[in-house]
Amino acid sequence: MPARWIRPTCLGLLVGAWALDLLTPQLFVAAILLNGPIALSSLAVDPRFTRILVGVALLANLTAGYANGIADGYRWDTIAIGDRVIAGLSFLLVGGLSIAAQKSARQAGELAARQERAARERTLRRAVEAIRASVNVELIERAIVREASASLGVDGARLYVFRPSSDEPTTYARTTSGEVEFSRERPSPAVLSLLHRVAEGRAIVSIGASDALGRLLLEAFGHSYAIAAPLVEHEQVFGVLVLLRARLPFEPHFEEGLAYYVDQAAIALAQAALFVQLGERNDELARANDALRERSDVIREIVYALSHDLRTPLAAARMTMQQALAGAYGVLPEVYRPILERTLQSNDELQRLAETLLLVSRYESGERSTRRERVELADLARDVVAELDVLACSKGLEVRVEAEDGLAVPADPPELRRALVNLVANALAWTPAGGTIVVRAGERGGQAELSVEDTGYGVPEAERPRLFQRVSGGASRGAGSGLGLYIVRRIAESHGGGVRFAPRAGGGSTFTLTLPRAAAAPAGTMVRR
Repeated sequence: MPARWIRPTCLGLLVGAWALDLLTPQLFVAAILLNGPIALSSLAVDPRFTRILVGVALLANLTAGYANGIADGYRWDTIAIGDRVIAGLSFLLVGGLSIAAQKSARQAGELAARQERAARERTLRRAVEAIRASVNVELIERAIVREASASLGVDGARLYVFRPSSDEPTTYARTTSGEVEFSRERPSPAVLSLLHRVAEGRAIVSIGASDALGRLLLEAFGHSYAIAAPLVEHEQVFGVLVLLRARLPFEPHFEEGLAYYVDQAAIALAQAALFVQLGERNDELARANDALRERSDVIREIVYALSHDLRTPLAAARMTMQQALAGAYGVLPEVYRPILERTLQSNDELQRLAETLLLVSRYESGERSTRRERVELADLARDVVAELDVLACSKGLEVRVEAEDGLAVPADPPELRRALVNLVANALAWTPAGGTIVVRAGERGGQAELSVEDTGYGVPEAERPRLFQRVSGGASRGAGSGLGLYIVRRIAESHGGGVRFAPRAGGGSTFTLTLPRAAAAPAGTMVRR
């Protein structure tokens, strides 16, 4: 019996049983028939309606018994009264059982609904996992159509994909054989209108036969029921999924599962599109990196060749100027002597720059010196200070050495000498006339330390983080090239040590080169002094 007829039927049966009870003698007690509509009310699954029927049946039993007594001359039979009491109790019993049955039916229905929902969710999860199993856009689109039929219980599925490079949507359709077919055939005007309406509205649209457009669409799809949902992720519409059924209409809860399905499908398509974009971007970056690496190699090779080739003519020019100063080419007029001395000093600066560039080129190419000899730090400090003494005197600076004898490190002598020369030259460049520079060599924490302390201008805080970087800017500290302190760091690191800066109390700077100590020299071993 349809649910809408249960309540009217119950009320009709109750009235009929009451009328029969009124027309029969007291002892017949037709009121027992009132249990019928009470029991039937359990099909309505409405405890309130059942309670109302029980109340009405009790009232009908009472009025019928009273009316029967009046009809017998105002005499009420004791047996008839007892029967009516028993009938009333039966109403309560049947009503209670009906309400209990309704409660059980409701619980069973809720359990079945939960089980159905859980099964549907499991099916949808498996379908989403199948869709997300690939990052290929075309495979995902085919999986969306293929899994829709199995997970959503439809007879057919079509996915209309909007390509950025095409005005017409690409169609994927699941055929009766279970395969997914690809088509570039232009959809009918009615279908195109539906697709644009769904895409622009960003909402699920049910298609019924209640209007002319709906009937036209259903005829175009070849099914009796259809529903369309957009695939949207972050305001981007990837396409429209159309699901079809031949006989059964879509359930009231169907749109809930469909919304979850198309949301997850759109996310999968968005992730695949992002993966494609990342792949293209990585390819572009790889090509750009290759080009930069190639240019860097060319520049490094040019710098290496240039600095290497400059050393020979610079050395020859130095030798010629020194011979001229010594009088090898005759008596040198005094007016030429200061000019030659300044030229010789500039030549030395240029030679140091060439050697610096050569060293940078070697380090940048990954080439490192493996030469290791025992170097006495006190001797090295004295030699470097003596080499730069002329420059110190010309600026009116005091340079002294405070070093412990016998402190040695394993090092490449020319490279370590270059590091110390850069530090002392840096101090000479940034210390005003009348200042003091102290070169110290000592031990701290089991390591050797070679430091250069000056009373110069110091280093602004903003520049300190970039001190040992390559070409730190216009205010670089190091022989004007911006490479002096960078070379010091690379030499220190290649020897297993490091370099650090600290501001000097009262003004100035302290640069400290830290290196591993050399093992003690065996007795009788000659060391460089």
